[in-house]
Amino acid sequence: MRKQIITFLVLIATTFSVNAQETVSGVKVDGKMSLEGQNLVLNGAGTREKMWIDLYVGSLYLPKKSSSAKDIIDSKEAGAIKLNIISGMITSDKMVSAINEGFENSTNKKTAPLKAKIDKFKGFFKEEIKKGDIFIIINVPNEGIVVYKNGVKKGTIEGHDFKKALFGIWLCDKPADADLKNEMLGK
Repeated sequence: MRKQIITFLVLIATTFSVNAQETVSGVKVDGKMSLEGQNLVLNGAGTREKMWIDLYVGSLYLPKKSSSAKDIIDSKEAGAIKLNIISGMITSDKMVSAINEGFENSTNKKTAPLKAKIDKFKGFFKEEIKKGDIFIIINVPNEGIVVYKNGVKKGTIEGHDFKKALFGIWLCDKPADADLKNEMLGK
């Protein structure tokens, strides 16, 4: 009986440790993230595809799970988007172009009030981008959006208006990738 209980407990421990991490397009996605004093849980993750090519794995982390894109976009709470680059086809120029398109879609082509902030954000992607690079874009309450590339802090952009437009790139009504949006929302 004791042996059966131990086997059962080991099975449960293994199940929980396996569930703490999932794999998406070959990328191990952690179930939790702690950064900038924020403790977040994985809301959902998926793959950004374009013309049948997997470009990156996008993961959304929040204080608590939510399937409401509007609530996530409007929230002033912490939240993070992690991008694991899985294609050598992503270049700095292509990323900047995608960012431009994303902000246009997210703001219904009303980017003018955010131009300086968008330009600063695009600057974080000017260096060469390679397969295996990891970007973390985290909203820190009362501080702003903080961007990391491969664990190196690139900078901060203040303003809730910018956060809403930025998270809208993946979660608005015309997102970068509709399937990725649904996966990030845990659907």
